[in-house]
Amino acid sequence: MTLDQPAQELVLEFPDNRLLIDLCGPYDSHLTAIESALEVQIVRRGNVLAVMGEDAAQKRAGEVLNALYLRLETGKDVEPADVDRELRMGNSAEGTGSRQGDQLEMPVGNRIEIKTRKKLVEPRTDAQKAYVQALFDNEMAFGIGPAGTGKTYLAVAVGVSMFISGHVDRIILCRPAVEAGERLGFLPGTQEEKVDPYMQPLYDALNDFLPGKQLAKLKEEKTIEIAPLAFMRGRTLSRAFVVLDEAQNATTMQMKMFLTRLGEGSRMVITGDRTQIDLPRGVASGLWDAERLLKSIPNISFNYFTSKDVVRHPLVAAIIEAYEADAESA
Repeated sequence: MTLDQPAQELVLEFPDNRLLIDLCGPYDSHLTAIESALEVQIVRRGNVLAVMGEDAAQKRAGEVLNALYLRLETGKDVEPADVDRELRMGNSAEGTGSRQGDQLEMPVGNRIEIKTRKKLVEPRTDAQKAYVQALFDNEMAFGIGPAGTGKTYLAVAVGVSMFISGHVDRIILCRPAVEAGERLGFLPGTQEEKVDPYMQPLYDALNDFLPGKQLAKLKEEKTIEIAPLAFMRGRTLSRAFVVLDEAQNATTMQMKMFLTRLGEGSRMVITGDRTQIDLPRGVASGLWDAERLLKSIPNISFNYFTSKDVVRHPLVAAIIEAYEADAESA
């Protein structure tokens, strides 16, 4: 790629015309998204893209286009979520570190990949890269932030990767069985059928990383367990990768019970969203207490995410930002 900047436009040349087509997107949809977000105009001339607009907007558009092209050169696809991520991550550095300055920082462009049976998983934002690195480096790690930031998905991917490579002998995924603001009443069926609705997001993540038949076999052998948090009481979890999802809905006593299950050769990941506590009024969240009490203990990491790390539909980030702004103004 070569850059040239005349008085009124930024010119970017891309040598591979096939990749340039992917960069532009179906019906130039990726270019349209960049134009709309940065208030620039992008014109394609052969293998050149000319960007017109304010100097700062031109420069930012060039950074986004170059970053996306580099992604294509590594053999990865560019989807609307990738375009949205590049646009949002460049607007501010706020989403790349922790609120209190203690998150491990990763250089931009430093590639981290997680190998699973079905796919190669790549953390997309700097905060996600730091989080994945922390999962490999620490025996206990907390991931705290809004929905859609990949906290649970990446944790399960790392767990599958460690299991495949022999670093752990089993994977245990659990959640508090707390209803999200609704009373579902009596649920018929076996014990497993009663709790399955609460565990579905964990099943969804595993299905992305392991073939169906292998996953079914591992579940039957109890090599992979998905269970409510209450089922962890009295156990010592050795050589296991253990994930507690939706930890904001664990009480203080439940959190203490869970954290003290850690056994030799195990890893624990605790994920949660402070803004989605479904506990009864007056019941304290164990996630808050754990964060307050464990900050200074070595080998326990705390990683934080913001709306800028959302990798679902771009509207999800906008919705989260709207609620955050309303909470701050209240």
